[in-house]
Amino acid sequence: MDLRPALDGYYGIPQEARLLFSALGGLQAIELSGLLQMSKRITRGGVSPKQLISNAERVHRFSRTVVSLKGNTAVDWKGGAAEFIEGVLAAWRLRLETFLRFSPIRLRAFETRYFEDFVWQQLFARSVPATERARVLQSNHWICPSPWRWMHAAGIERATLFKSSRYPRIDTQGMDVFVAQTPYPGRVSKGTALVVHYHDAIPILMPHTISDRAFHQASHFHAMAANVRDGAYFVCVSEATRKDLLALFPEAEPRAVTIHNMLPSHYFPSEPEPDRVPGIVRRYLHGDFLPKGKSGIARQPYVLARRFGSEEEKTAFYARALGSGSRFLLMVSTLEPRKNHMRLLEAWQALRDSTDPELKLVLVGHIGWDYQEALAACIPGIEQGSLFMLQGVPADALRILYRQAAVTICPSVGEGFDFSGAEAMRCGGVVAASDIPVHNEVYGEAAEFFDPYDTASVVRALCHLMYEPGADQRREALRTAGLEHSVRYLPEHIVPQWEAFLQRAAEEARAARH
Repeated sequence: MDLRPALDGYYGIPQEARLLFSALGGLQAIELSGLLQMSKRITRGGVSPKQLISNAERVHRFSRTVVSLKGNTAVDWKGGAAEFIEGVLAAWRLRLETFLRFSPIRLRAFETRYFEDFVWQQLFARSVPATERARVLQSNHWICPSPWRWMHAAGIERATLFKSSRYPRIDTQGMDVFVAQTPYPGRVSKGTALVVHYHDAIPILMPHTISDRAFHQASHFHAMAANVRDGAYFVCVSEATRKDLLALFPEAEPRAVTIHNMLPSHYFPSEPEPDRVPGIVRRYLHGDFLPKGKSGIARQPYVLARRFGSEEEKTAFYARALGSGSRFLLMVSTLEPRKNHMRLLEAWQALRDSTDPELKLVLVGHIGWDYQEALAACIPGIEQGSLFMLQGVPADALRILYRQAAVTICPSVGEGFDFSGAEAMRCGGVVAASDIPVHNEVYGEAAEFFDPYDTASVVRALCHLMYEPGADQRREALRTAGLEHSVRYLPEHIVPQWEAFLQRAAEEARAARH
């Protein structure tokens, strides 16, 4: 299973990659291993399967892999020059492989037992409950030295010349199934089923909302086209995502299924704990954000936390602003255009101006791309002490925020699944969400819906849940419905679907091998 996304980020695809690996690792019928691969750097170290070397040398090579995954491996300028030349030759080899038939990319072994702390902390700890630590550490891993982005570039260059993409081959002999996260820029050995865990078609259908648009749009489309031609299976995280896939590639229909994302055991219903909210907000405040210019030089920082003259003043402020009896809206998402922060900011300010001047807003998530307008709109609220921007909030603390928030808002204009609403429901929270197909599917009747393009519609939905007669009863009804609805995303319901699907894919792969 591809673990490249697990090296980065808290939510979305990185979270689902970690949770799925842990869940599949608990199945007795599966021998599971991860694929370690970097996006832009060669992954070094590891041992060839049949290589006869001393144990000390094996551990040294595994240790080099750890260093490689964390950063540069050169010890001086000579080593750096040698690695640069090696990289140039490796990139050209990938290009030629798309035209000619070279030997496949050889995978190298990595043994977990020597580096359990690294594997746990860097790959899994951000999303997987500590109770599952032993489970994920029982698996070893394979190393793909070729960078994922270089493999994409090789296929895109070939498509530019011949109108059809073709990608380097990786050696997966002996493996029944390879599960990739997003369309994969590679081919697998005969007898291995390529399974694309497909999260969304946003890079193609909404390219104006993504980062590095030219690369991500081209890499997503050409890799997906090649995967479809190669007979890959697609496990889509929602039926809405599956429909988008089949609108683009209807020939994938026999091999495309829907299996929803799963929720971790971190999230569960509990009693409100309002006294913990001020401390959580203080602990995970974003602080200053330093945007980088094209030259890499930091620009004027965004100050994303209110300043105080003393610690006593700070403590008193947070206790007053977010203590028992306070009301706040919550949004959990990376700050990027598709997530629609601006609409929420406008609706929140309208509510403060017209109805509830004490209503607070808590935004949880990292700063993504095209953030300038939204960040600028956040600054007045931060300075007033009514808006709080958090990052790196662990699941235990996020559970408290979900439960304590008056409403968790999911205003996105496009999604593949959207964890935040389902997580909030599992914690006993109340959800209001944009009226888009995937939200209607995933949240069902357990959320209040609004038009994501109409600020007045957001305001009406929030007033309906918070201020109009009967609002308390409506929130409690949604809270109850959300707890019942979110059960369908627990591992005990999702994992059996994966097990049945993988059994089918493995059987078909073995038949093709013979």
